[in-house]
Amino acid sequence: MLIDQAPPDTPPLVGVGDDDRLRRVRFGLWQLVMTAITVLITGWFVTMGPIPAIIALMVAKHVLVAILVMGLGVDASRS
Repeated sequence: MLIDQAPPDTPPLVGVGDDDRLRRVRFGLWQLVMTAITVLITGWFVTMGPIPAIIALMVAKHVLVAILVMGLGVDASRS
């Protein structure tokens, strides 16, 4: 015996005033600070000679790309 049941009513929509502007501003500032620190440390290593300069530039390249990729949202969780 089949009983036809209607689906439940949808819950009411609730407006939330919490946008992510402050979080995005903090993250942007964090990116700028980390980029500046990376560039300054790399510049300091460049003054030590050719071998430390090459190693510092190789590391800085990877760090700066990681900061860029984080800003693009590649690692963001899907919620």
